[in-house]
Amino acid sequence: MRRDRVGGTARTRLGRRFGWLWAAYAVSAYGSGLGFGALPLLAVLVLHAGPAQVSALSAVGPAVGALIAVPLAPWVEFRRKRPVMIAMDLARCTAMATIPLAYALGLLGFVQLLAVSAVVAAAKIAFNAASGAHLKALVPPQDLLVANARFESTNWSSIAIGPPLGGAAIGLLGPVTTVIADALSYLLSALGITAIRGREEPPPPPPNDRSTVRTGALLDGWRHLLGDPDLRALYLNNLLVGGLIMATEPVLAVLLLRQLHFPPWQYGLAFAAPCLGGLIGSRLARRVVARHGRDRVFRTVGTLRAVWLIGLVLVRPGVVGLLTVMAVELAIIVNMSLYSPVLATYRLERTPEHLIARTLSAWSIGQQAAIAVCTALGGLLADATGPRTALAVAGLLILATPLLLPRGTRPAPPQEVATA
Repeated sequence: MRRDRVGGTARTRLGRRFGWLWAAYAVSAYGSGLGFGALPLLAVLVLHAGPAQVSALSAVGPAVGALIAVPLAPWVEFRRKRPVMIAMDLARCTAMATIPLAYALGLLGFVQLLAVSAVVAAAKIAFNAASGAHLKALVPPQDLLVANARFESTNWSSIAIGPPLGGAAIGLLGPVTTVIADALSYLLSALGITAIRGREEPPPPPPNDRSTVRTGALLDGWRHLLGDPDLRALYLNNLLVGGLIMATEPVLAVLLLRQLHFPPWQYGLAFAAPCLGGLIGSRLARRVVARHGRDRVFRTVGTLRAVWLIGLVLVRPGVVGLLTVMAVELAIIVNMSLYSPVLATYRLERTPEHLIARTLSAWSIGQQAAIAVCTALGGLLADATGPRTALAVAGLLILATPLLLPRGTRPAPPQEVATA
């Protein structure tokens, strides 16, 4: 690890091995950005699916994937992480590749889209769990925040750039174009992980031969999250914040496109442009923590994530409405992208080595479940009362989430980090 001074500021160099991991993450993130919304789009354009089927594809597939990921967590924990990441990339590549093949043969069906959605969701959870554990072993503890901030900035830039390019590609080359690009991105990601050289430390040994399938091993990640007061508070807060924010997306789509008659390009711009704020927040994370401390970031920035959502109720037709959406989304994203790498770093610091994969899996599974539940309830409320009422309820509920944030956090005891 080195720090080079560029333009008066120190830039941390995390080494070639981290560079390959980051490159693999970036190529899959941009591939997923290009393919953002590809499955619902195929359901509408090719299969002529109705709103209920599209909603089911967006909620049921990831929910089933989360269930599949539950028994995968111990399997990931007690294996070397790079082979697991490669296997999950290849699984996602294969699953996505079945779609253009079936489309070419005239066999594409809704059940296949559901199955692919579930497989991709489960593999993503397992990949992220293995990646987090490998990152902790790859990067010195003092540089974890820098590494997580780089992943965060890559994620937001891929969301800002990928969907508009993907929409243009679909218009020019057909509905399965972005699916092919997404499948290839997972293959390239697997090749990038293969390029990481050096001996990987052996995984923690399981307590016994049956520990990877016993109920206790499946639940150890949640036991750790809920047994640690600081992580429990941060976990519950994040479940509600993420669930409520994501629940507004389909409701806002109905409001903007159907009721306020925004053209599709404005709708895409309203969500893509603010994602550039993710580059701002993630780049600020290290400086803000150094100046103000992690606890203040959790309390202040964690609160600022929640106060802007209610502003979506004020959206009106025309340019003013478009700017309102963009301003609200920008404020949320800047704060989320600053908060998220600090949270990811603290989560790794507080988690013993032998529980990292299961803890990260439990976190992701809970988050997906919360998003599915909140999205379903938000849709029902919007159907019964209208989109603005559903947005108002979500905006008011999220204002209470800062009450769950811890008043102070503790560092990881040395013996916990060393436990295996």
